[in-house]
Parts: sequence; structure tokens; C-alpha cells
Amino acid sequence: MYQATTRQIVVTVKPAYLEDQSDPSERHWVWAYQVEIENCGEVAVQIESRYWQITDATGHVEEVRGPGVVGEQPVILPGDSFTYTSGCPLPTPSGIMRGTYQLRADDGEAFEIEIPAFSLDLPTQDRVLN
Repeated sequence: MYQATTRQIVVTVKPAYLEDQSDPSERHWVWAYQVEIENCGEVAVQIESRYWQITDATGHVEEVRGPGVVGEQPVILPGDSFTYTSGCPLPTPSGIMRGTYQLRADDGEAFEIEIPAFSLDLPTQDRVLN
């Protein structure tokens, strides 16, 4: 489990290797990751967009930007959280992901929060940040 806190918003990520969707003979490894975004602050926030930086074991970097998360732009009230699951295929048996969410507070202020860097490793490997 990986966690980061920015402006009283806690982002927790739990990655899991999906062996049944992976095919190492075709250089295709797949992970799921569950993200919980918890609003420990005093004002509601809305997730407007996301930015991901995905680095495979060879050092190749891919960037992904887009609106919301999993097709939604949820509003998270104080004391509430939003959880979703997504996935990431890689051409290598390990990698690392990191990123940011762009949020807007009830008062209209836009700000960015950190998604903690998390390692994508096979269950037989030690989990380390690449």
C-alpha cells in the first residue's frame, strides 16, 4: 500500500498483479490498482482531471492525461472518500507509476494533489520503487 497526503486529501493506492490477464511469452504484464481518495479537509472537492507518468523497467516513460477518473468527475464531501479500480499493462515485468489529480474546491479554487509513486512488481519479486 502506498499513500500521499496533500492539503488534507489522502490518496492511497494498492496495486495487484493480474496473472490471468498477463502473457509473459508475448511481453505483456498487467496490474490492477485500487485508489482511495479521502477528503479529510473541511470543504468539498471535485476531481476534474488526472495525470499519470508510467515508467517501465527499461526506463520508457508514458504520460496519460484526461478528465476525471474512470469516466467520472466525483465530488468528495468532507469526511467522505471515493474509491475506484483501474489497470495498467506493461511490456516489462515491473514498472512504476506516479501522478497527480487536479481538483477544484467548493470555493472555486483549483489545486493539484499527489498520487504516491507505486511499484508494479511480480508477486515473486520484492516490492521496491524502481
